[in-house]
Amino acid sequence: MSKGQLDNPGWHLEVKNLSCGYEGEAVVRDISFVLGYGDIGCLLGPSGCGKSTTLRALAGFLPISGGEIRLESRPISLPGRMLPPEQRKIGMVFQDYALFPHLTVADNVGFGLHNETKTERRRKIMELLDLVHLQDLANQYPHELSGGQQQRVALARALAPQPTLILLDEPFSNLDSDLRRRLSIDVREILKSLGISAMLVTHDQHEAFAMCDQVAVLKAGEIQQWDVPYNLYHEPANRFVAGFVGQGGFIPGVALGPDTIKSDLGTIHGNRAYNWSAGTLVDVLIRPDDIVYDPESALKPKVVEKTFAGTSTLYRFRLSDDTEFEALFRSHLDFHLGEAVPVAVDADHLIAFERL
Repeated sequence: MSKGQLDNPGWHLEVKNLSCGYEGEAVVRDISFVLGYGDIGCLLGPSGCGKSTTLRALAGFLPISGGEIRLESRPISLPGRMLPPEQRKIGMVFQDYALFPHLTVADNVGFGLHNETKTERRRKIMELLDLVHLQDLANQYPHELSGGQQQRVALARALAPQPTLILLDEPFSNLDSDLRRRLSIDVREILKSLGISAMLVTHDQHEAFAMCDQVAVLKAGEIQQWDVPYNLYHEPANRFVAGFVGQGGFIPGVALGPDTIKSDLGTIHGNRAYNWSAGTLVDVLIRPDDIVYDPESALKPKVVEKTFAGTSTLYRFRLSDDTEFEALFRSHLDFHLGEAVPVAVDADHLIAFERL
C-alpha cells in the first residue's frame, strides 16, 4: 500500500504500520489498511491471528507499541498517547451483546443518551427501534428476547450516540447459521442506509463476504491481503489466502509455460502469466465451481464422498493417489459412491503456486 494512499484525507479510518499486543509481546505486527467513508471493512482469519486485538486497539481499549491509527484524519492512537474510548465517537457491538438485564429494551438503547430532553431521548430511541424492527418490544427485557433480537438491540444502542464508526466483534457467533446469514444482511442494509462506516471481526468468510466491502485476511498477526471479496476468492495473494478463502484444494501440476499447466485433469490454460520456466513443479487450486459435468469428457474420476445440500450436491472425486478435488453440481445430477463420472475443468481464473 503506497504512502500516498494512507495520507489521502478522504479516508475515514487509517491504520498505518500498527503493532500492538499484551505484556510486551507483539500480537499484531506492522499492519496497514484504510477504510473509506460509509464502507464496511472486515478483519478475517483463524483464531489467534490478531483480529480481535486489532479491534481493541481501534476502540481504544489497548495501547499500541508502533504505528498510528487515524479517524477522519485525526490521530487517535500513537505509541504512548491515545484518545480515551469515550472520546473517539466509535460504537461497539460485542459478541455477547452486553445488554443490561435490569433495563428495558428502550432503556438499553437510550443508555448513552445523556444530554437530550426526555422527549428528544424517547424520539431517538423509537427511531432506532423502528430502524432495527423492534419498535413493538420497547418495554420488554433482554431475557424475553431471542438472540437475534438481542443483537439488534445491541446495534441500536451502539448507534444511539451517533458514532462515526461502528466496531462489531464476532457479533453473530452465538446465533444459528440461518439467522446469522439473515442478520448480517440486515445489519449491512442498516449501516448503509445511515452511511456509517464499520469494521467487523469474524472467522466466518461467508459472513465477511455478505457484509463487507473490503476484507483483510490475517495470519499470525500480519495482513496477508486487504481486498474486495471477489479478488480474495479469484485473485488470492498467496497460498494461505487461497486455502483459507472459499472451498477447494490443490492438485499437482507441471508448468508448460507462464499461463499453461499440465495436470492429471488435463492441460489447464489460465488468465494470467506466472514467472515460471517450463518444467516448474506447481500446485493448482481447484475450486468446486471450476469443475463441470461433461458427458463427452474422457476424464472420469470416481466419487469418494458426497454431501447433499438440497439445491446442490458437493462431491469429492479421486482421479489418482495424488489428485483429489471437489465439485458442486445441481442436485438432480445424482451420482453414487464409487461411480465414475465424466467431468471437465472450466476455470476462468488460474490460481497456482510453485510446489513447496
